[in-house]
Formats: sequence, C-alpha cells, structure tokens
Amino acid sequence: MSAVIISTQFTVRYAEVDAMGIVHHRNYITYLEEGRSEYARQRGFPYSQFEAQGFFLLVSEVHIRHIKPAHYEQSISVNTWITEMKSRGMTFEYTVTDTQTGEILATAQTKHICITKAGQIAKMPQTWRDWHQPDDKNTP
Repeated sequence: MSAVIISTQFTVRYAEVDAMGIVHHRNYITYLEEGRSEYARQRGFPYSQFEAQGFFLLVSEVHIRHIKPAHYEQSISVNTWITEMKSRGMTFEYTVTDTQTGEILATAQTKHICITKAGQIAKMPQTWRDWHQPDDKNTP
C-alpha cells in the first residue's frame, strides 16, 4: 500500500515575499503547517478535534530543502503524507510544487511528538495511528 497524499493549494501572497518577490524561507513553515491541517481534515479527524481531546502535536524537527524559489502570485501545492507513525510520534513528508508545471520547489520533513495539555508525552489517538499502516513504507 502506498502513502495517502493530500494536496493543498496556495497562491503566494505579497506579505510572504521579500523585496525580490521571492517567498521568504520562514513562510514555508506555515505552508507545511497548513498542509498537515488539511491532511487531518481530509482524513476525517481535524486537528481541532485532536486538541479538543486534550492532545497537541509538538514539532520536534523541521527539515526543508529549497530547490527553486517560489514567487509572488505563483500557484503552489503542498503535498503531504505520513512516512512514520510511532505510538507517541509521527513524521510527515512534503513536496512544495508549482501547481501549473508540477516542478518541485522544495522538499521537507517534520517530526512530531504527541503531548497532553499538561505537557506530558502521550500515545497518539488510535484514529491517527490507523492512518499509517506498517506496509505504508513507500513514499510517492
């Protein structure tokens, strides 16, 4: 079984670019976060429900490889999938692409730890653990 990939589209806004019209690197973190949020919504368990149950996903690592810059008013897609699920954490992978051409602009990975409102490490809810089965090791 291959990984479920969820695509989220954006049009780069003026506030996200520098004086050269290029997306500032800090904005990729926001794009990845929205990709994760859309992933959860489309899988039927929005992050708001995750929090309502008393859980949070703490970002423990972020890796982004910038390949080609995105520009003001460019249509981009953030493709998001899960590559690893553990009892108390998970890993998402991403590609940021030009929506029109499919050209890869960046690749990324984020690792997360599940915690409670009190800050204690907790088991991932079963609903989320079910999203990634052991034979999902294939990446797109």
